[in-house]
Amino acid sequence: MMQASYEELLKRGMKQLPEVVIEISRFEVPKVKGHIQGNKTIISNINEIVEKLRRPVAHLVKFLLKELAAPGELKKNFLVIGAKTPASRINEKISEYVQIYVICPECKKPDTKLKKEGGFTFIVCQACGAKKTVK
Repeated sequence: MMQASYEELLKRGMKQLPEVVIEISRFEVPKVKGHIQGNKTIISNINEIVEKLRRPVAHLVKFLLKELAAPGELKKNFLVIGAKTPASRINEKISEYVQIYVICPECKKPDTKLKKEGGFTFIVCQACGAKKTVK
């Protein structure tokens, strides 16, 4: 019995693989980490999240507090929300934020910047050049 060489086995294996094995999104928003303390929710990885989104922390915090209809404040590296809020609800709101303020409406890539012109804020895509107003 003749032994197949490593290269032959490798070629045979590669031929049997499907065209695209799996496409992994290079853009994943970290899930919130935190805890509930009394009647407050404390998010400990807010800076990690805004770093990934490449947006000012104040912009995301303002959006979250408005959407959650809760008072809150930024303290050092934490976001303190003045209500008991489940992490799943906060993650939902961050996903909404990403759809509105981070993902390009045209090419669906996260390579965008927010730009103010006059009284309007635009989302400008660095990948495809699209420019669209956001609320």
